[in-house]
Amino acid sequence: MGKIILRLDRVMADRKISLKELSERVGVTNVNLSKMKTGKISAVRFSTLEALCEALNCQPGDILEYDPNQKGESDEAAEAVRSALRGL
Repeated sequence: MGKIILRLDRVMADRKISLKELSERVGVTNVNLSKMKTGKISAVRFSTLEALCEALNCQPGDILEYDPNQKGESDEAAEAVRSALRGL
């Protein structure tokens, strides 16, 4: 299974908008936007995604990308379980 990749950093750079400015427009803290920007989150609320798209004048597909060749967290967890069971 692949992985969803956040491209918020790229869209922000294209729009020449700072984290602080986007935070103020969207109503999300700098810390949470920074985590989104670096891909260190596991979920995004639709309301947050909608606010980001409105503030950045973009589509969800501009921010989210699916890479079928990268392993997602669920793949890594499943592999860890399989490895542990092999050792029994």
